[in-house]
Amino acid sequence: MTAPRRVLPGGTYLVTRRCSERRFFLRPSAQTNATLLYVLAVAAKRFGVLVHTCCAMSNHLHLVVTDPCARLPAFMQYLDSLIARAVNASLGRFEGFWARDPGYSAVEPIDRDDVVAKCAYVLANPVAAGLVRRGRDWPGLRLAALDADGTRLVARRPEHFFSADGQMPLEIELELTAPPQLASGAEFGELLTDAADQLEGRHRREFEAAGIHFLGVARVLAQNPFARPAARATRFTLNPRIAGRDRWKRMETIARLKSFLQGYRDAWRARRLGIEGILFPAGTYLMRVLHGVPCASTA
Repeated sequence: MTAPRRVLPGGTYLVTRRCSERRFFLRPSAQTNATLLYVLAVAAKRFGVLVHTCCAMSNHLHLVVTDPCARLPAFMQYLDSLIARAVNASLGRFEGFWARDPGYSAVEPIDRDDVVAKCAYVLANPVAAGLVRRGRDWPGLRLAALDADGTRLVARRPEHFFSADGQMPLEIELELTAPPQLASGAEFGELLTDAADQLEGRHRREFEAAGIHFLGVARVLAQNPFARPAARATRFTLNPRIAGRDRWKRMETIARLKSFLQGYRDAWRARRLGIEGILFPAGTYLMRVLHGVPCASTA
């Protein structure tokens, strides 16, 4: 049995989902970009998730979101499923779209600076991958709440997959907001712009020192969506659940996560033994949703 996810109300996460076999199924195009924006807007509204940054690379998707209602797994299941079916339809394929193992990654930044760093990582990802010199040049979906009052985008229902007389809305608004750890949208925009610029500059200097040229927009757009990177994927690496630069905060957060896991295992064993009235720890998700087990308060 895999370790349970701890899903608490108000958690902020860097979420990553990779395409099957690292193939370029999400290669930027007008149709793919429009599909991703629409599905993200629908999923965010349905599950009450706040979107802060997003970058769709050719073979994986990055999001930084806040989950006020502790519904991240349901949000990701809906988002992944709808993206897979809609993009598969545009590609004329029917097989698995996303990598199955380990599913989506959700890393929880510990404090404000860590949240900004993860958002900058998302925006700078096309530069880090050696694809474009500046993140703003990326032709795929790349979004951030950089304005003081947030950013509102209107997404129109794609025609290639969704029924014209179906229940999905013809238009829907996606509001990009600053993370709750920041005092204001203006503060977030300033900090994120500076952090992303610094990170992109560091990546450019590293590529220049190594004599490596960026692929460029034209070649990105010309890629075969069924192709994949020539370099082999790195396997059996760590799959972190938290991210923090402050050592003591990181140790404290790890201790709380270990306490949750131990409490969950104890409650699970007691339930299997038939003991009644067992209280699962706060943050329990699947057992609460599927079986209605009682859980400790998050207060």
